[in-house]
Amino acid sequence: MSTNFEATSLRDWLCASVNSSMVGTRVSVCGWVAKRREHGEHLAFLDLRDRSGILQAVVEGSVDVRAEYVVRVTGTVSPRPEGTVNDRLATGEIELTDCRVEVLAVADPPPFQLDDRVEIDEQVRLRYRYLDLRRENMQANLRLRAKVNATLRRAMDEQGFCEVETPLLWAPTPEGAREFVVPSRLHPGEFYVLPQSPQIAKQLLMVGGFDRYYQIARCLRDEDLRADRQFEFTQLDLEASFVTQDDVLGFVSRAVLDAAEAVTGVRPGDVPSMTWAEALDSYGTDKPDLRFGMKLVDLSTSFANTEVKAFSASSVKAMRVPGGASFTRSRLDQLTDQAKELGAKGLAWFKITSEGLDSPLARFLNEQESAAVRGADGAEVGDIIFCVADEYVAACKVLGALRVALGSPPVGEGPHHYVWVTEFPMFEGVDEDGHLMAAHHPFTMPHPEDLELIETDPLKVRSQAYDLVLNGWELGSGSVRIHRADIQSRVFSALGISDEEAENRFGFLLGAFKYGAPPHAGFAFGIDRLVAIFAGEENIREVIAYPKTQSGADLMTSAPKPISERQMRDLRIKITPKG
Repeated sequence: MSTNFEATSLRDWLCASVNSSMVGTRVSVCGWVAKRREHGEHLAFLDLRDRSGILQAVVEGSVDVRAEYVVRVTGTVSPRPEGTVNDRLATGEIELTDCRVEVLAVADPPPFQLDDRVEIDEQVRLRYRYLDLRRENMQANLRLRAKVNATLRRAMDEQGFCEVETPLLWAPTPEGAREFVVPSRLHPGEFYVLPQSPQIAKQLLMVGGFDRYYQIARCLRDEDLRADRQFEFTQLDLEASFVTQDDVLGFVSRAVLDAAEAVTGVRPGDVPSMTWAEALDSYGTDKPDLRFGMKLVDLSTSFANTEVKAFSASSVKAMRVPGGASFTRSRLDQLTDQAKELGAKGLAWFKITSEGLDSPLARFLNEQESAAVRGADGAEVGDIIFCVADEYVAACKVLGALRVALGSPPVGEGPHHYVWVTEFPMFEGVDEDGHLMAAHHPFTMPHPEDLELIETDPLKVRSQAYDLVLNGWELGSGSVRIHRADIQSRVFSALGISDEEAENRFGFLLGAFKYGAPPHAGFAFGIDRLVAIFAGEENIREVIAYPKTQSGADLMTSAPKPISERQMRDLRIKITPKG
């Protein structure tokens, strides 16, 4: 005997669960009046909406309800008359007749139409977010998010991970992103911060012997907002002991592939990997979108002895754009301006025609150079080749940005192409004091083959850090952690961190490591970003129940706003004038 989990004291079924097998049955449903249509003086059609969908109710006699009234309707399930079936609704073959309507709550007219056929100003949507959440698209996005979360939890549980909640009130850390600061009433003049991530807490769990930890963690960073970034964000955070990089990649791959299968019904193939150097060389970025081609190729050898000033550089990178020969001169000028804004000295272009190369620079190339351009990435008649001559990294990044601008499909279009990017540089240049800067964080384990380069050639040291990328979006990052005091000391020294400074900044973590730290590694990825891609949304606000605006405001609650004078006194806070 099956159980109807949708039934409550007020309703028998959700609206969209009522179907033609119930014809002749009397049922009660509850929801909001999505639409009311009059048919003469004594007949009304109500579209009743709940979280599952729409059900039509036919009401005889007068009924005093308007849009968004909350009602309970009891009626008999009946087939719709011939010619009135609505194929756009799951319930389009049936309706409720002989209805009794009970008003549970009245409603003012909403400030905007709640169906998805009308474009609504985002500021209005966020001001009335509780109404916006009734819309079909928002309902679908947040329920999709719930399914992803449930699938991720199941995947981690099945792999032997233990869910542990880490603190939201944490100690200030003088590095990384800007933190949200929380004043302490009991300790005047002292502060907590809201965690940017559970990084140190989860490493201490490894010292504590938990072996495999995970958490769907709330994190906060006081940074400028953009399409893929909010003050508050949610990530799947994990750490494991006695593992290698490959083990962590396997744990996370299992989780994200399970999530993709749960959402789409299709399981993507195994997640490939490439090194950071390979990603930069072929795609000009460390977050390559693999849904389309247009890989970068290197023509440096062919132009090594060039006499063309535009190509006199240490590196010449090229990119083929299929069908690009149709680009107008104004479009090419726009792309050239874009390349210069990205830091390039210029952008050379060559249209592939049946007669050869069409370009202002074509007549200056020698036979070897011309052949190299014509053969770039298997170019065919009708294509265009873009070239950037510059320092290697700059040339790659400029063409990589143009590749995305010219070829990247919309977020929700095409298959889900995951890729692991590994072996990131350990250090990324030097700061204003001449000290090396950590590319990831100072606890990232160097690549074992590069340990001897830390003191002699640190910018060539690779790290055991890794990112997961999906369709050109960086989902998250992680690394194998340093658990040996001798290696940690060498990395701190390379970063210009003294023993005293290390103790001041990281003392409680380093102190814990003295009591036996197992080899461990971890990862964290943004659930907001993953769900946005699954939902085909360009902005993560569309998959978050109560997001902030681009300026960081909550239009619904008017936060941030002043607190009372009493609270200010209790916290011993004074606001100084601007200036």
